[in-house]
Amino acid sequence: MQTNQARFEVATDGRGTTNITRRVQDAVRGSGIRTGLCHVFVQHTSASLMLCENADPTVRRDLEAFLARLVPDGDPLFHHTAEGPDDMPSHVRAILTNMDLTLPVSDGRCALGTWQGVFLYEHRTDRQRREVVVTVQGDG
Repeated sequence: MQTNQARFEVATDGRGTTNITRRVQDAVRGSGIRTGLCHVFVQHTSASLMLCENADPTVRRDLEAFLARLVPDGDPLFHHTAEGPDDMPSHVRAILTNMDLTLPVSDGRCALGTWQGVFLYEHRTDRQRREVVVTVQGDG
């Protein structure tokens, strides 16, 4: 079994999703691993990763509308507001949506479904720079 690890940075425009599928697929291809698992991890507590519909952007807008209702910025419930009214809501959103994904690797690429894409989901309202680690394990 082989293991390969790659890292890349994602610049976000603030709250919302960024499609990182191509960058993850590039990391898998560069690993030389043909069959195995790809683990994707974002090194932050106020951003997350998700496997989501990649054709219709209204799916991601609807998800954002749902999370805005579920975890609103400035909710008086939260005491952790050191970085502003979106501080604690961003942490809750990241925990609910996960900071990592594990994907199967087949024929040297992530075996995603037709309408699936890998997205970094930024939960802070301001622009951020996020670090993503891709670890691929398997056979060449």
